[in-house]
Amino acid sequence: MKKTWIIIIAVIAVIAVYGISSYNSMVSQEEAVGTAWSNVENQYQRRADLIPNLVNTVKGYAAHEKETFDAVVSARAKATQTTVSIDDLTPEKMEAYQRAQGEVGSALSRLLAVTENYPDLKANENFQTLQAQLEGTENRISVERRNFNNVARKYNTAIRRFPKNIFAGMFGFEKRPYFEAQEGAEQAPEVKF
Repeated sequence: MKKTWIIIIAVIAVIAVYGISSYNSMVSQEEAVGTAWSNVENQYQRRADLIPNLVNTVKGYAAHEKETFDAVVSARAKATQTTVSIDDLTPEKMEAYQRAQGEVGSALSRLLAVTENYPDLKANENFQTLQAQLEGTENRISVERRNFNNVARKYNTAIRRFPKNIFAGMFGFEKRPYFEAQEGAEQAPEVKF
């Protein structure tokens, strides 16, 4: 009888230690996802902060491109209003966030295409500096999105594997969505000369 109690207590202790370890591991991974998400948002904010300077620099040379400027400013405003908390990161909200950021990228591409018509602008030192910063920021965004996806994949895998999935379900750990390629990104842009 005494041996049976010792075995039962040992099994309960092992399960408790494993449960605590699993819970702490999932918390750490969930925090890593939150940190990665913050890094993505920081890079998007950096891009949003560069846009007014870029638009103002281009305006000085290409004042009649009002429609392009308005599109950039409007996309930026929409993107900065579209925020997603890490605690409420659903696939639908991630898609809306991505769509808003994609509109900013598209509007910026149109703005930079317009600048090709203005050789004086392309030679302007402020414009060149802003363009270089914007290109660097776009690269940082890409890196941070990839990092977020890697961290989210690791977290999602951990909470779905047996037996951690039992503890994940008990404690409310939920799967996180990934950044995905923009719609139409699978097709190369058409270049005409």
